[in-house]
Amino acid sequence: MSANLSQRVFCAEQVRTHEPAAAAQSGVAMYTLMERAGKAVFDQTIKHFPQAQNYVVLVGVGNNAGDGYIVASLAKQAAKQVTVIAAVPDKPLTGDALTAQKAWLAAGGDITAFHQQIIDNADVIIDGLLGTGINSDVRAPFVELIEAANNSAAPIVAIDLPSGINADTGAVLGVAIEADVTVTFVGIKQGLVTGAGRACAGIGEFDDLSISDAFTQLAAPTAKLISYQTSQGLGKRNNNSHKGSHGKLLCVGGNKGTAGAIRLTSEAALRSGAGMVKVYTHPESVLAVSIGRPELMVTTIDLDAALDWATCIAIGPGLGQDTWSQSTFGTVIEHCVAHNKAMVVDADALNLIAQQSAPIALKNTVFTPHSGEAARLLGCTISDIESDRYQSAHKLTETYSTTCVLKGAGSIIADGIKTWVCTDGNPALAVGGSGDVLTGIIAGLIAQGLTTEHAACFGVTLHAKAGDVAAQRDGERGLLPSDLFTIVRELVN
Repeated sequence: MSANLSQRVFCAEQVRTHEPAAAAQSGVAMYTLMERAGKAVFDQTIKHFPQAQNYVVLVGVGNNAGDGYIVASLAKQAAKQVTVIAAVPDKPLTGDALTAQKAWLAAGGDITAFHQQIIDNADVIIDGLLGTGINSDVRAPFVELIEAANNSAAPIVAIDLPSGINADTGAVLGVAIEADVTVTFVGIKQGLVTGAGRACAGIGEFDDLSISDAFTQLAAPTAKLISYQTSQGLGKRNNNSHKGSHGKLLCVGGNKGTAGAIRLTSEAALRSGAGMVKVYTHPESVLAVSIGRPELMVTTIDLDAALDWATCIAIGPGLGQDTWSQSTFGTVIEHCVAHNKAMVVDADALNLIAQQSAPIALKNTVFTPHSGEAARLLGCTISDIESDRYQSAHKLTETYSTTCVLKGAGSIIADGIKTWVCTDGNPALAVGGSGDVLTGIIAGLIAQGLTTEHAACFGVTLHAKAGDVAAQRDGERGLLPSDLFTIVRELVN
């Protein structure tokens, strides 16, 4: 197992269980570990908000409170103005948290009850309210403190994870801190990197507290973090290669009125390096698909011949759910199952699969659902999907024997054995057609010889990184999915 914990995620229980043993094996007392955690938070606060003078530290009753008291003591030593607000000031602390509290009081600090004005005057707020153990909705008085912090203009630095976030799922437990920076320790909690957890965490910072060697021997990660920077891309092309060497992709979709979707998919496949791309589309969509992109082959007849020609099929964007759609869908699925042909399934093709009386097992296939499509595939609600994105992705792979890309903030890729989470991407990609481009990229990569697993992982990071580059150049609003094409070409090379 790689000792690089910054690319691995864990369940909260794994960290809670193995942290003491890892500390003991490393010859480190648990209170020393708490001191290291507090110093990591203070150092990151100075790094991100060097001008902040007025620190407000919010503390609860667990070990996060102990970390908070360490931060308060360090800030006071650095001549910052520090106010500690305890959520439950009358409840006594125990263990290392009590030791940290006593050290704060011995240094001349005091503990204050909640006043809105104190929070309003803060330059930075340190969130040490709730730790990884919470698994039910946040209750008073924590709700009031969280809402006051979120309504403040001051930036928030969360200790280990934003209070109110489920450490394993990333779901918001009623209300949660919306942090600007989250400093997490020992092992990155899987709820921090996807869904609402990723949104509430802000910038993620990680510190292994110098016990990583021991921890990696004790705990197996639940997922791997991937990015464009860390993904394995494509190898150099042979000088004597030809168009047939780089795959024959058939893109199926584009009903009347929705030709743009399959056009985005097919051009994305070309831009990611597919050798030949053919589009099977509705007769009324031929002109809309081919105009301005003569490199695309377009057909409306003899679907069987087109399927025989292809080495990979992408189906779904703009497909629709009418008679033409259902007939086309049935022919494609039958062919791919019979010939075990690689396929990427998106949009209405996923909706048509969801309508089948029994799940279709589709090996050698990548599903790319957003949470709405995933909910239809699993017969549940969108909130069910988002309440545990990991479990949802795993259930999709199990039900349909497929590799699944569950799109969203921190897209999850699962193949039934391994799980990956993409750390690239931003809200610029939240626009119609963005998913059609992703489908084309993944299908184009499979056509070039990548496995479905490799293509899904590299394709997701490639698409997400292209969105990051586009947003950095021109901002998050107003991105057109077709703006990604030239960036994808740059990145794939």
